[in-house]
Amino acid sequence: MFYPRADEAVCTAALLLEVDPITLAKSRPGSTYVDDRPYASGSLMAVAIGTVFRTAMNGRCDARPELAQTAIPLSIHLPSVAIQGADDLAERLFGPLGWHVECVPVALDPEFPAWGNSRFVSLRLTGEHRLADALRHLYVMLPVLDDTKHYWVGEEEVAKLVRAGGEWLPTHPEREFVSRRYLAHQRGYVRSALSALDWTIPDEEPRTNRPLAVVRAEAVVAALREVGARRVLDLGCGGGALLERLVADTSFTEIVGTDVSAGALDAAERRLAKLPDRARSRVALRHSSLTYTDPELAGFDAAVLMEVVEHVDPPRLPAVERVVFGVAKPTHVVVTTPNVEYNPLLGEQKSRHPDHRFEWTRAEFQDWANAVAERNDYTVRFGPVGPVDPDLGPATQLAVFSKKEA
Repeated sequence: MFYPRADEAVCTAALLLEVDPITLAKSRPGSTYVDDRPYASGSLMAVAIGTVFRTAMNGRCDARPELAQTAIPLSIHLPSVAIQGADDLAERLFGPLGWHVECVPVALDPEFPAWGNSRFVSLRLTGEHRLADALRHLYVMLPVLDDTKHYWVGEEEVAKLVRAGGEWLPTHPEREFVSRRYLAHQRGYVRSALSALDWTIPDEEPRTNRPLAVVRAEAVVAALREVGARRVLDLGCGGGALLERLVADTSFTEIVGTDVSAGALDAAERRLAKLPDRARSRVALRHSSLTYTDPELAGFDAAVLMEVVEHVDPPRLPAVERVVFGVAKPTHVVVTTPNVEYNPLLGEQKSRHPDHRFEWTRAEFQDWANAVAERNDYTVRFGPVGPVDPDLGPATQLAVFSKKEA
């Protein structure tokens, strides 16, 4: 890692990756020493990004946690990227994510322009994103552009794709194409990834198990209906999956989605743009942080924090409590969060997502929720979401807060 410039105005980080073509050739019997891997940004660069920038890619900055959650102006330059496909492939992949894409072909030989261009391009991306989101975009898309990986693609790659792309890939118009290439065209893995991302491709047999994300969203909508909410806040709306479900129910007359990530709001806007004008008019998006007071969010019937609190650093939870329960003061608040006790049944030994700052047991969640309710003059009740194990409890925990009557 080099930092050619680092001052109050600009910070430039340069990652130099040196690849030994001889070692690379020896690891693949039958290959030659002449290889483009030492100078083309592809899967090797993606792995390097995931290793060198692991903390940043997970959205973590202990010194400035609020900055890690803030979209900032970014410019990314990859001087040599291998592209297998149409000339507009980079635009098709990065454009929908909110990037401005400059893709300049690299000549086969500048001394002989008549020979034409190579399959390599100089790629520059500019846009305003969280650094974590930008790194995840590169981590997934570089191998997709090249349509190859330097290592064997096994089942664990499905989990890697879901972790890196879970917040933005479900709304991407090329999600199936991206999944196929990232998973080396192995249909079974592609099917698993799309299912986990809450999208499907045709099955030979009907699906019997619905994704937990779908069950969770349905539980939240049911809770909102039960309390009679009509004006609803979706705090930390991400790419807009819940917003889309809410607008499909005409009993919700006003819906506002907020997120600290400009990239997430762009994805939500693209999702909502597909709606009829009459439905779209009932939904508004707002760039807002859960830890800062926003007077425009006061007075709603209900607020939802669906899989949001676990992304907040524990020392900042009191700020979230103050903003939601002390200032916005909706009549009802619906909160869902993972049950860490259930994780072993999902094959997760630690957390379900690299961006989770914590995951609560049932007792920890109830202790927190009861204390919040007591401090802010609310009542709270709890319920399970998804499959329930007799010993470990539900996959997801749900709490419904209701303001006490005066």
